[in-house]
Amino acid sequence: MNRSSVILMVDDNPTDAMLVKEAFACSDENTEVFVAEDGVFALEFLRKQGPYLQVPRPDIILLDLNMPRKNGIEFLAEMKADLDLRIIPVIIYTASATDQDIKSAFQNYANGYIRKSANFDECIGIAKSISDFWFSTSILCKP
Repeated sequence: MNRSSVILMVDDNPTDAMLVKEAFACSDENTEVFVAEDGVFALEFLRKQGPYLQVPRPDIILLDLNMPRKNGIEFLAEMKADLDLRIIPVIIYTASATDQDIKSAFQNYANGYIRKSANFDECIGIAKSISDFWFSTSILCKP
Protein backbone atom coordinates (compact mmCIF):
# COMPACT_ATOMS: atom_id res chain seq x y z
CA MET A 1 0.00 0.00 0.00
CA ASN A 2 1.33 3.44 -0.93
CA ARG A 3 1.81 6.10 1.73
CA SER A 4 -0.48 9.08 1.91
CA SER A 5 0.29 12.14 -0.15
CA VAL A 6 1.80 14.86 2.01
CA ILE A 7 1.23 18.58 1.69
CA LEU A 8 3.02 21.27 3.66
CA MET A 9 0.84 24.36 3.91
CA VAL A 10 2.79 27.48 4.82
CA ASP A 11 0.29 30.01 6.15
CA ASP A 12 -0.02 32.10 9.30
CA ASN A 13 -3.83 32.21 9.20
CA PRO A 14 -5.25 29.33 11.31
CA THR A 15 -8.69 29.68 9.72
CA ASP A 16 -7.28 29.27 6.21
CA ALA A 17 -5.19 26.30 7.36
CA MET A 18 -8.23 24.62 8.93
CA LEU A 19 -10.30 25.25 5.79
CA VAL A 20 -7.66 23.67 3.56
CA LYS A 21 -7.20 20.68 5.89
CA GLU A 22 -10.96 20.08 5.90
CA ALA A 23 -11.20 20.54 2.13
CA PHE A 24 -8.52 17.89 1.52
CA ALA A 25 -10.15 15.58 4.07
CA CYS A 26 -13.40 15.85 2.09
CA SER A 27 -11.84 15.54 -1.36
CA ASP A 28 -8.97 13.10 -0.89
CA GLU A 29 -8.78 10.93 2.23
CA ASN A 30 -5.24 9.85 1.29
CA THR A 31 -3.75 13.34 1.68
CA GLU A 32 -2.18 14.55 4.90
CA VAL A 33 -1.76 18.30 5.39
CA PHE A 34 0.88 19.72 7.73
CA VAL A 35 0.99 23.44 8.56
CA ALA A 36 3.94 25.76 9.16
CA GLU A 37 3.03 29.27 10.31
CA ASP A 38 5.71 31.12 8.33
CA GLY A 39 8.75 30.67 6.12
CA VAL A 40 11.11 30.16 9.06
CA PHE A 41 9.07 27.26 10.43
CA ALA A 42 8.61 25.87 6.91
CA LEU A 43 12.36 25.71 6.30
CA GLU A 44 12.84 24.01 9.68
CA PHE A 45 10.13 21.51 8.66
CA LEU A 46 11.79 20.79 5.32
CA ARG A 47 15.23 20.46 6.93
CA LYS A 48 13.83 18.34 9.80
CA GLN A 49 15.13 20.70 12.46
CA GLY A 50 13.87 21.44 15.97
CA PRO A 51 10.41 19.97 16.58
CA TYR A 52 10.25 18.62 13.01
CA LEU A 53 12.72 15.73 13.29
CA GLN A 54 10.15 13.02 12.49
CA VAL A 55 7.97 14.75 9.86
CA PRO A 56 7.60 13.28 6.38
CA ARG A 57 8.97 15.09 3.36
CA PRO A 58 6.10 16.87 1.60
CA ASP A 59 5.15 15.98 -1.94
CA ILE A 60 4.01 19.55 -2.60
CA ILE A 61 3.90 22.86 -0.76
CA LEU A 62 0.98 25.30 -0.61
CA LEU A 63 2.48 28.70 0.13
CA ASP A 64 0.87 31.93 1.27
CA LEU A 65 2.77 35.11 0.42
CA ASN A 66 1.94 37.45 3.30
CA MET A 67 3.43 36.12 6.55
CA PRO A 68 5.57 37.44 9.39
CA ARG A 69 9.32 36.82 9.81
CA LYS A 70 9.96 35.22 6.40
CA ASN A 71 7.28 35.87 3.80
CA GLY A 72 6.34 33.57 0.94
CA ILE A 73 8.68 35.04 -1.67
CA GLU A 74 11.64 35.02 0.75
CA PHE A 75 10.88 31.40 1.66
CA LEU A 76 10.47 30.42 -1.98
CA ALA A 77 13.79 32.01 -2.99
CA GLU A 78 15.67 30.26 -0.17
CA MET A 79 13.98 26.92 -0.75
CA LYS A 80 14.57 26.92 -4.51
CA ALA A 81 18.25 27.79 -3.92
CA ASP A 82 18.64 24.51 -1.98
CA LEU A 83 19.54 21.66 -4.36
CA ASP A 84 17.80 19.07 -2.18
CA LEU A 85 14.57 21.03 -1.67
CA ARG A 86 14.08 22.70 -5.04
CA ILE A 87 12.50 19.61 -6.57
CA ILE A 88 9.43 19.91 -4.31
CA PRO A 89 6.67 21.66 -6.27
CA VAL A 90 5.41 24.89 -4.71
CA ILE A 91 1.94 26.19 -5.42
CA ILE A 92 1.27 29.73 -4.28
CA TYR A 93 -2.05 29.77 -2.42
CA THR A 94 -2.78 33.34 -1.45
CA ALA A 95 -5.38 36.08 -1.39
CA SER A 96 -3.23 38.33 -3.56
CA ALA A 97 -3.81 38.53 -7.28
CA THR A 98 -1.53 41.49 -8.00
CA ASP A 99 0.57 41.30 -11.13
CA GLN A 100 3.71 41.98 -9.06
CA ASP A 101 3.06 39.09 -6.66
CA ILE A 102 2.30 36.70 -9.52
CA LYS A 103 5.43 37.76 -11.40
CA SER A 104 7.62 37.51 -8.27
CA ALA A 105 6.27 34.04 -7.53
CA PHE A 106 7.07 32.68 -10.99
CA GLN A 107 10.44 34.48 -11.12
CA ASN A 108 11.29 32.52 -7.97
CA TYR A 109 10.24 29.23 -9.58
CA ALA A 110 6.75 28.70 -8.20
CA ASN A 111 5.02 25.81 -9.95
CA GLY A 112 1.54 27.32 -9.81
CA TYR A 113 -0.52 30.18 -8.44
CA ILE A 114 -4.01 29.82 -6.96
CA ARG A 115 -6.13 32.52 -5.38
CA LYS A 116 -7.60 31.55 -1.99
CA SER A 117 -11.32 31.16 -1.52
CA ALA A 118 -13.28 31.52 1.72
CA ASN A 119 -16.10 29.44 0.21
CA PHE A 120 -15.82 25.86 1.47
CA ASP A 121 -17.28 24.29 -1.67
CA GLU A 122 -14.74 26.18 -3.79
CA CYS A 123 -11.97 25.04 -1.42
CA ILE A 124 -13.04 21.44 -1.90
CA GLY A 125 -12.92 21.96 -5.68
CA ILE A 126 -9.42 23.45 -5.41
CA ALA A 127 -8.27 20.56 -3.19
CA LYS A 128 -9.71 18.03 -5.64
CA SER A 129 -8.00 19.76 -8.58
CA ILE A 130 -4.67 19.78 -6.76
CA SER A 131 -5.02 16.11 -5.81
CA ASP A 132 -6.13 15.08 -9.29
CA PHE A 133 -3.23 16.83 -10.99
CA TRP A 134 -0.32 16.51 -8.56
CA PHE A 135 -1.12 13.11 -7.03
CA SER A 136 -2.87 11.29 -9.90
CA THR A 137 -1.76 12.78 -13.21
CA SER A 138 1.74 14.10 -12.48
CA ILE A 139 4.81 12.09 -11.67
CA LEU A 140 6.55 13.66 -8.70
CA CYS A 141 10.30 13.47 -8.21
CA LYS A 142 11.15 11.54 -5.06
CA PRO A 143 14.45 12.29 -3.29
